[in-house]
Amino acid sequence: MGRYELHLARSKPNIVNLVETVPVLDTPPLPPDWLRCEVLERSLVVHHAGITPGETVLEVGAGGHAISTLPLALEVGPKGRVFAIERSRWAQFRQIVWASGLDDRTHLVACDARHLPFRPDSVDVAACVHGVRSLGGEEAIVEVLREMFRVAPRVFLAESLPIARNNAQAAHLAMYALREQVFEATTGRKDDRHYLPLHEMSDLVEQAGGLVTKSITLEIDLPHALAYFPREMVESVPGEKEREELLHQWDEAKSLIERHGEDHPPVGVILADRHQER
Repeated sequence: MGRYELHLARSKPNIVNLVETVPVLDTPPLPPDWLRCEVLERSLVVHHAGITPGETVLEVGAGGHAISTLPLALEVGPKGRVFAIERSRWAQFRQIVWASGLDDRTHLVACDARHLPFRPDSVDVAACVHGVRSLGGEEAIVEVLREMFRVAPRVFLAESLPIARNNAQAAHLAMYALREQVFEATTGRKDDRHYLPLHEMSDLVEQAGGLVTKSITLEIDLPHALAYFPREMVESVPGEKEREELLHQWDEAKSLIERHGEDHPPVGVILADRHQER
């Protein structure tokens, strides 16, 4: 029995039922069950958000596959609601949520997270799960966090950390570390920034007006294949010297993955309250 199957076997029945609604995707070189594995990982992480059934949660950076939206919708229960925020990349989001049976408590909102169309204190929790790295630079992250604290008294963040405790985690980080530079060189967008250390995320939360109440590191013993991106992307980097250096690094990272596999790094979790001025 693999680690994914073992974690699933140990999970609560409602999580098992949820994961089994997730489609098996034919997207090589990713394994067919990569999306189910990611939803299971998010379920393990979201458990630490302290969400109470019946609450309203705003999720920043929902992404195109509802990977964190599904566990959040499960946590809020049938009387709760999740507002999933994404700028435009919805991909298969609607189909996946509909297949889960949680569509009646899930609402899509297309907007820029720096300008949330919600009134102050209109939701109970604002969450960003494995999405901090896609918010841009530190200034943009603080802007988004300020908006999250404006609409909710509590904020929950979870993000992979730049920590490798085994060879498979090191292989993941070696490949992931190339994404920011390659993506910016080929698309002109700052996306998939390097993973931030937990203390730096805590500092950004405090800059945004938050008071960190909990800061922990979770060990996630699951595969994590999402660092991978095609070598062809590196080949389209404009500068010859930069392209050759990145191609060499990509080949080394791919070799590490082939030898050791690719595991999820530890995940940093932050719970914060809006800072109340005296």
